[in-house]
Amino acid sequence: MKSALSMMLGVAAVALVAAPLTSYAGGTISGKVTYAGKAENKEFLFSKFPNPKFCPQIPDKSKADGDKRFLKQIEVSKDGGLKGAVVAVVDIEDKAWMDGYAGTEVVAAFCDFQPFSGVVVNTRPFKVENTDADADDPKSVAGVLHNPHSFTVKGSSSATGFNIGLAKKGDKLDKPVTFRGGAEKEGFYRLQCDQHEFMQSFFLPVSNAHFAVAKDDGSFEIKDVPAGKHKVVAWHPFAGKAKKIEFDVDVTDGGTANLKAEIK
Repeated sequence: MKSALSMMLGVAAVALVAAPLTSYAGGTISGKVTYAGKAENKEFLFSKFPNPKFCPQIPDKSKADGDKRFLKQIEVSKDGGLKGAVVAVVDIEDKAWMDGYAGTEVVAAFCDFQPFSGVVVNTRPFKVENTDADADDPKSVAGVLHNPHSFTVKGSSSATGFNIGLAKKGDKLDKPVTFRGGAEKEGFYRLQCDQHEFMQSFFLPVSNAHFAVAKDDGSFEIKDVPAGKHKVVAWHPFAGKAKKIEFDVDVTDGGTANLKAEIK
C-alpha cells in the first residue's frame, strides 16, 4: 500500500507534466526613429485667417508667437529623434482587425487638429469633432467654424475624401476613408481645415494592429507582433519627402527586436 506522501508526490508529478509551457502572443519591436536633418516650421499669420483673436489662445505656445502660427512640420530632438513618425508592420493583412477598426479620431481644439500624425484603415471611419467656441466673439459664441477637408494622397496627386463644415462646438463628422485603386499601399491621408490652413494632420494607411507613433524623442514600441521575419516601414509626412523607409525585422516569441530607423 502506497504511503500518503508517495501519493501526493505522484499527483504533483502529474500536475507538473500536465501544466502548459509558457506561451507568448508574439514578440516586440522597439527602437527609435531618427532624422539627420533639422526641424522645420511653416509660418502663418493669424491675421490672414478667421478668428485671429481666438486661435492664438492655443495652450501649446511653441505653435504660436504673437500674430504668428507655426505648423511644426518636422520636430527633432537634440539627439535626432523624429517625433510623430509612424512605424508599422506591412506584411500582415488582418481582415478581422480591419473590419472591426472603430475609426480614426481627430479633435479640433484652439484651431489645431490633434493628433498631428497617426493611422487610418481604408473604408473604415474617420471622425472629426469641433471643440472650439469663442465667448468673446458674437459670431463664434456657439462655435468657431472649422471646415475639415480630407485628401487621399499618392505621389503628386490627391483626391478629396470629404469637405464638411463644423460650425458649432460639439459638431462631429463620421465618414469612411476612401482610397481607391490600391492607393492605400503607396499613399497617405491628409486633413486640412479650409478656414484655417495651418490646421493639418497626416495619417498612414495600415492593415493590422502592429503600428506605433514615435514619441517626442523618436522612440516607439510595437507589442504582440507574430514571430517571424517581417517588413516594417517608418514614415513621416515631411521628413524624407513622405517616402516609406522599409526594414527587415526578425521577431522571436517573447523576444524584443531592436530597430534603429533612420529617415534621411
